[in-house]
Amino acid sequence: MTTIYPPEPFRIKVTESIRLIPREEREVKLKEAGYNLFTLKAEDVFIDLLTDSGTGAMSQEQWSAIMRGDESYAGARSFLRLKEAVEDIFGFKHFVPTHQGRAAENILSACLVKPNQWIPSNIHFDTTDANIRARGGHPTNLVIDEAYDPANLHPFKGNMDIAKLKAFITKYGREQIPFGMVTVTNNGGGGQPVSMENLKQVAQVYRENGIPFFIDAARYAENCYFIQQREAGYQNKSIKEIAREMFALADGMTMSAKKDAIVNIGGLLCVNDEKLFQNIRNELILREGFPTYGGLAGRDLDAMAVGLYEGLDESYLSYRLAQTAYLAKKLNDAGVPTIQPAGGHAVYVVANQLLPHIPNYEFPAQSLGVELYREGAIRGVEIGSVMFASLDPEDNTWHYPALELLRLTIPRRVYTQTHFDYVAETLIKIKGRASELRGYKITYAPELLRHFTAQFAPL
Repeated sequence: MTTIYPPEPFRIKVTESIRLIPREEREVKLKEAGYNLFTLKAEDVFIDLLTDSGTGAMSQEQWSAIMRGDESYAGARSFLRLKEAVEDIFGFKHFVPTHQGRAAENILSACLVKPNQWIPSNIHFDTTDANIRARGGHPTNLVIDEAYDPANLHPFKGNMDIAKLKAFITKYGREQIPFGMVTVTNNGGGGQPVSMENLKQVAQVYRENGIPFFIDAARYAENCYFIQQREAGYQNKSIKEIAREMFALADGMTMSAKKDAIVNIGGLLCVNDEKLFQNIRNELILREGFPTYGGLAGRDLDAMAVGLYEGLDESYLSYRLAQTAYLAKKLNDAGVPTIQPAGGHAVYVVANQLLPHIPNYEFPAQSLGVELYREGAIRGVEIGSVMFASLDPEDNTWHYPALELLRLTIPRRVYTQTHFDYVAETLIKIKGRASELRGYKITYAPELLRHFTAQFAPL
């Protein structure tokens, strides 16, 4: 079936100039940045696909809501408007706003994780993984095996492997598992969705073992749209109805609102347990602010309240997921391998297939990302051994992820068809000389979340 680029379900009202700097300047900028794309100045990037976190374009309704922001320190009207939206969409008994998703993860980990405890998920993403490790815990990924086969067309490659989960609980015991998670969509595995049936099975296993169940809900609306389109029995349900059914299975959730709430800053932490909520409030006051603002301005709370509903709009979701499919198909037709089927928020190029001569310890996805900037001033992000390789303290050996991916993340309501055609054409040029690319070595890296600040040198 031909994938057609969909008409945008909006009109463009404000624009921002971007500039393609000359190739020789790009080479200088790479060296100055230590070949870390995070360190580049945004003004030196032509098309920025680093992340969809906080990089979307807000609507006129969201900008109008910002003008209504109540900046009272406690009990602001902005908080009450956000509270109404959160309760309506997610249905949890208690919530606090946070300045972004990792703050919610930090607070949850501070309240629940103790050293040498184990926390399962389908695939923990980087900040979740790091916050658990920072508390001495062990994040563990139990996604289905199909997730590691880029060409497999399984419609729900984000699913948790139920047999693996049961074996995991048997091995470590309920007392060593403070909570379990599932990430929707599964960012670390290609933006792939999780089915409602799988979520029900996961919830049942956690419930039978007395383990609290939390959903990482950064891209929950995209996941709900995939369920509506792909899972039997959900075609006639609204995205909001599917969301309510999903979150009714869980004991709580963390959320970076910078994704599916289409805001530039903000997050949520929701729970049902009263005692845990009190501990969360205390931790929030210590680190983020009073519970009715959580490190955000009132105007940010109002923009989030509006954006939560806009993220549920089916015409917007149809357009957004079709954008991703369009770019993936253009690449696949030219022989550039990507995770299939296309995910929700990004196209994931399989760098270890495109660059089989570069071993994982020389970071093939990082090499491809650097070359994409060098060739076209396009910035993606490495999702591979820079981000996820870990040193085992017991045997002092490195463990590498199964996939080496370059994520091309699509900001919401920002780029058009011509931009994606340019991205595809640039990658196709690189494919033609892929054998010439070489790996990189790390010259500096912190212990946790090293991909943000690491420095590299070409080999």
